[in-house]
Amino acid sequence: MSVDYRLTDFLPTTRKEMELRGWDEVDVVLFSGDAYVDHPSFGAAVIGRILEAEGLRVAIVPQPNWRDDLRDFRKMGRPRLFFGVTAGCMDSMVNKYTAAKRLRSEDAYTPDGRHDLRPEYPSIVYTQILKRLYPDVPVVLGGIEASMRRLTHYDYWQDTVRPSILCDSGADILVYGMGEKPIVEIARQLNEAPSNSPKGEKQCAPMSSPLGGIEGGRIPQTAILCRKEEIPGGITETDILLHSHAECLRDKRAEAANFRHIEEESNKLHASRLIQEAPDGRYVVVNAPYPPMTTEELDHSFDLPYTRLPHPRYKGKRIPAYDMIKHSVNIHRGCFGGCAFCTISAHQGKFIVSRSKESILREVKAIAQLPDFKGYLSDLGGPSANMYRMGGTDTDKCARCKRPSCIHPKVCPNLNTDHRPLLEIYRAVDALPEVKKSFIGSGVRYDLLLHRSADEAINRAARDYTHELIAHHVSGRLKVAPEHTSESVLHIMRKPPFEQFEQFKRIFDRINRDEGLRQQIIPYFISSHPGCTAEDMAELAVRTKRMDFHLEQVQDFTPTPMTVSTEAWHTGFHPYTLQPIFSAKSPRDKQAQRQFFFWYKPEMRRAIMDELRRMGRRDLIDKLFGR
Repeated sequence: MSVDYRLTDFLPTTRKEMELRGWDEVDVVLFSGDAYVDHPSFGAAVIGRILEAEGLRVAIVPQPNWRDDLRDFRKMGRPRLFFGVTAGCMDSMVNKYTAAKRLRSEDAYTPDGRHDLRPEYPSIVYTQILKRLYPDVPVVLGGIEASMRRLTHYDYWQDTVRPSILCDSGADILVYGMGEKPIVEIARQLNEAPSNSPKGEKQCAPMSSPLGGIEGGRIPQTAILCRKEEIPGGITETDILLHSHAECLRDKRAEAANFRHIEEESNKLHASRLIQEAPDGRYVVVNAPYPPMTTEELDHSFDLPYTRLPHPRYKGKRIPAYDMIKHSVNIHRGCFGGCAFCTISAHQGKFIVSRSKESILREVKAIAQLPDFKGYLSDLGGPSANMYRMGGTDTDKCARCKRPSCIHPKVCPNLNTDHRPLLEIYRAVDALPEVKKSFIGSGVRYDLLLHRSADEAINRAARDYTHELIAHHVSGRLKVAPEHTSESVLHIMRKPPFEQFEQFKRIFDRINRDEGLRQQIIPYFISSHPGCTAEDMAELAVRTKRMDFHLEQVQDFTPTPMTVSTEAWHTGFHPYTLQPIFSAKSPRDKQAQRQFFFWYKPEMRRAIMDELRRMGRRDLIDKLFGR
């Protein structure tokens, strides 16, 4: 059985689609750098459906043409409340370029993978166009690109330190992190503002912005740009006043010091407001985030009437990112791993918010109605596959904590690592008659599986989960991310010791033998990470060869906006210690590290041997190439 959808089951993308609904105007128009896929894994669809559920008329303009007469920016007309802008599900530059600054083979969020349907920095390009065309209409900026560029940040592709994206774009307010709660509050306040209501409420927002009559400077999880005298409540002793943008340009250590505050406050239950002076003398004000969503709130977001399909305008065209996730289910948000190079916890937060079993099963049943579903779920996962329902046992302790990771350098004794709720989800999904097999495509945290709790029932559940995972939920290859073998590099990365990966690999091999399976474990590794030297990479080659790996899933470190690793890479100082740290930056140094991944390729042998001689490690030549 499959479901047939009408054009009006999607958010309107054209004037004609508005008219089919009987609308002559809309309340909100969303502009997105991605194709419009009406699915809960695509941010613009989520925000559109959330606002629709509030009774608003919402239209979406996916990948507008920014080069011509700008008709795409005019076609939906002037919205009653505001324009929303997002670059899409990824930072546009990460999406477009590799670590070597080469064009990627395809844009995964664009029909047929085309490269020419989104500009670089769509957040800036789209917003500037809208502000030229409609200077009096508020523009709300959101998405990962805006979220991770909300304060002074290093941009690897321009090789420069940029101010808040509010300065470059001209947006009136920025939503960072997962945007359901702030966008609803922004819409509510604008809807009740004097221009939209006869009530005549007192104006509270900075008057230099079209937000005019709302408390835009006080909404949690938002950022605004305003004059010093317009900062709501003024600068108080509870605020954290960051080094100014000008100071960051003069002193890299000041920029590194800023980041510690940014990361710590984004990972606290009760955070402080951050304030930074921008280049033009105005101030960026970043309000503390909302508390983590409840299960009921997250269920509401996922249970909205998505068609789970690309818009009919793309008929016959392939959208690679959709193909990857269309038969998968996201069961939780957040990640408490705190990996130094990752933006997930910075954007989604470290506190896990899990969906209810009922909501998950409803989505699985909806997937089963898709015409090409054959009974196989590609993933039941999240940012990390096995953090479902995990969190602090004593929330009072969590409220006093500002650690960016709950599992590094050691697993927090207050962390509940019970895998039983997740096992219950797997078994409930597998019991559905529509499901032949459910696979786990998300990365697994093996350090959680190996952790020994004081509660033996939790330890037994970890063993049961490990067996269940490997015996029944691996689609031939299990993805894990040790990232490196060097103890010092792993410590900087906030990853567990490599010995834990070796231990997990032995368990994986044993279960495969016991079950008569021939599955592979696929480890991910990174070269040129801050603190990593060519000698560390040579040791990595030897150690992974000893385990009989010919590495495939590898990458050169890519500095992405506002992570610990990026700030260390750019500034040369670790943000938490302010001690100097080495990073390979030149093409020669980066290639000297990367080549060790491929020691098994004949064409790499001479260059690797020359590098080992240069560093005085002839002993490793025999270990890599000896009989």
